[in-house]
Amino acid sequence: MGSLSGTLYIGVTSNLQKRAFDHKFHRREGFTAKYDIERLLYWESYGVVHRAIAREKQLKGLVQSEENRVDRIHKPALARSSQRLVPVDGEWRG
Repeated sequence: MGSLSGTLYIGVTSNLQKRAFDHKFHRREGFTAKYDIERLLYWESYGVVHRAIAREKQLKGLVQSEENRVDRIHKPALARSSQRLVPVDGEWRG
């Protein structure tokens, strides 16, 4: 699920319609209510819950690695403050 500002939420549920409704109308307090996450962007279906949870962890790992990559590009001085950095093919290198 996502917000208009681009914040993403990844989760697992056994009842997608109810869960999407709850988030859309802020019937649950927490992350999705705080960041106004109310749009279902994508879903996958699994017959076994442990596979769904494994996929959730995989997707969250992809999101986290992308956030780290963006931080390295946009905040290079924090990543390597002792070197002079220059952009090379979209990457900051010292």
